Amino acid sequence: MKYKATIHIMPRDEILDPQGKATLLGLHNLGLDDIGQVRIGKRIEVEVEAKDKQAAEDKVKEACTKLLANTIIEKFEFELN
Repeated sequence: MKYKATIHIMPRDEILDPQGKATLLGLHNLGLDDIGQVRIGKRIEVEVEAKDKQAAEDKVKEACTKLLANTIIEKFEFELN
C-alpha cells in the first residue's frame, strides 16, 4: 500500500535560529512590528510503500533520523495519509 507522509522539521526550541532572526528583522523593517518570534523550518513530502500504516510510520521515522533531520539540533513530526 502507498502512503504519503508530510514531514515538518524545525530547529529545537533551545537552538538559536539565525535565519528566523534575520527574517524577523526584515519583517520589522517592513513595518510589521506586531510579528514576534520567527522560526524557519522545512516541509518534506515523501511517498512510501509499506504493508500497513505502522510499517510506513517506521520507515518515515527511520528516514528522518538517518537523513532528513539532524536530530541533535532539529525536531520532526509527520502525518501519514
